[in-house]
Amino acid sequence: MREPIIGIAGCGSMGLPMAKQLLAAGQNVWGYDIRPAKEFGDFQSRMIPDPAEFGTKVDILISVVRNHQQTLELCFDDQALFTLPNHPKTFVCSSTLSPRVLPDILDRLPQDVAMVDAAMSGAPARAENGTLTFMVGGEFGVVECLTPLFEIMGTEVNHLGFMGSGMTCKVINNFVAITGVAAVRKAITAAIALGMDPKTLLDIMKSSSGSTWYGDNIDRISWSREGYDPGNTIGIIEKDMLSFLDAVTSNPDVEVKDFAASVLEVVRSMEPLDF
Repeated sequence: MREPIIGIAGCGSMGLPMAKQLLAAGQNVWGYDIRPAKEFGDFQSRMIPDPAEFGTKVDILISVVRNHQQTLELCFDDQALFTLPNHPKTFVCSSTLSPRVLPDILDRLPQDVAMVDAAMSGAPARAENGTLTFMVGGEFGVVECLTPLFEIMGTEVNHLGFMGSGMTCKVINNFVAITGVAAVRKAITAAIALGMDPKTLLDIMKSSSGSTWYGDNIDRISWSREGYDPGNTIGIIEKDMLSFLDAVTSNPDVEVKDFAASVLEVVRSMEPLDF
């Protein structure tokens, strides 16, 4: 049997380094993005600009597009990869979406397609060095076949159970991370108002009870000083919090919705940092 051909759809700050990790490990991997191939540097020869050609070529499609709408466009609407007569036979959703939308996507896929959710965490820096954490949901046999690919791109692969369980874990994880981002931004504002150097504060917090992933790594996170814009990474944070809120909105046992909504307002009010 030949080795499967892998496609990465959405070759942005996460998808492109993931594709490069797979290629460096000897995998037959190709990329698709709506941007011109020339924008992808030394990977441009592996980019397929025509979605029909891309969808017909690949066996395993790993989607790292931005949101739910782009996922629907990729699978069924604009690019419509799963309406092709010869379509990918495995769909790996690595975009962060509300787990509540996954059953609808699964229902719309052709019957011969296996779907796995494989949300990842670690930001672009860990995508670039192949140390992502994967949170995976799906049938055991399918996940077992995909695990060697996840292990190329990451150092932690957690199969959490049925399809959707990986995404559930991811949106809860992101809720905690985004809360940390909002808290650190407010702490920086307080430090400046009180005449304290925010960099000194963050350095001390690294070894204190105020330690957070965002605050500890602010100089290594490419988007850490951005202000809110729907089109940038802070806009993705907004989308991820909305995915968490969607996941819990119909569950009366989850009493966190008001708090999450207030954190979301902090995110939307963020101004760029200049220190």
